[in-house]
Amino acid sequence: MATEGTLHDAFIDELRDVYNAEQQITKALPKMIKAATSPELKEAFNAHLEETRQQIERLEQVFEGLEEKVRGKKCDGMAGIIAEGQNAMGEDFDDPTLDAVLVASAQRVEHYEMAAYGTLIAWAEAMGHDDAVSLLQENLGEEKATDEKLTQLAESGINPQAAERAHPQADGEEEEDESPARGSRSTSGSGRAASSTRSGKTRTASSRSGSATSGGRSGNGRRSTARR
Repeated sequence: MATEGTLHDAFIDELRDVYNAEQQITKALPKMIKAATSPELKEAFNAHLEETRQQIERLEQVFEGLEEKVRGKKCDGMAGIIAEGQNAMGEDFDDPTLDAVLVASAQRVEHYEMAAYGTLIAWAEAMGHDDAVSLLQENLGEEKATDEKLTQLAESGINPQAAERAHPQADGEEEEDESPARGSRSTSGSGRAASSTRSGKTRTASSRSGSATSGGRSGNGRRSTARR
């Protein structure tokens, strides 16, 4: 009779999934940096690329601290999110709209990661893996900060510029009272998704269903069907 898996086994499986997801992101970000037209957005992507490399090193420390082999397992969920972003970059958008689309794609990535790290932290806390909790919380904090930075960039310039291209005002014409409709804001992590702030077409990030964690972190016990 086969031995049933434990929470530790599920934790390591999830850790390998996230480890691979971060590696996929390091390959996707350079393409996003090249495609971005906003200097501020390029800078934000460059900064997060360096952060992602550091996050991978922290994950390796978690593996080593638990005396587990450092290796990843293909994260189908992240692969799908990245593929959607690459398809969007292939569309013939004007520059501000392309930047808005890049923000949307990046925030889907961030929200997916925040859900994953929330789960890992909750499980590590339950098992008393204090060193792992500390390392994972550093990664989660950086994901939340990046998400908030992207929101600020979009709301302060990228989204308004894209909206102006979509609805140009004729010279001397008074602006109408109607403002662009606001979509729903995501509740993951920072609680604000710029990609959905001023675009009715943009979807919010996929999140994982399951148990909630304390302290406002996203957490769950099951991965989304997109990843399987």
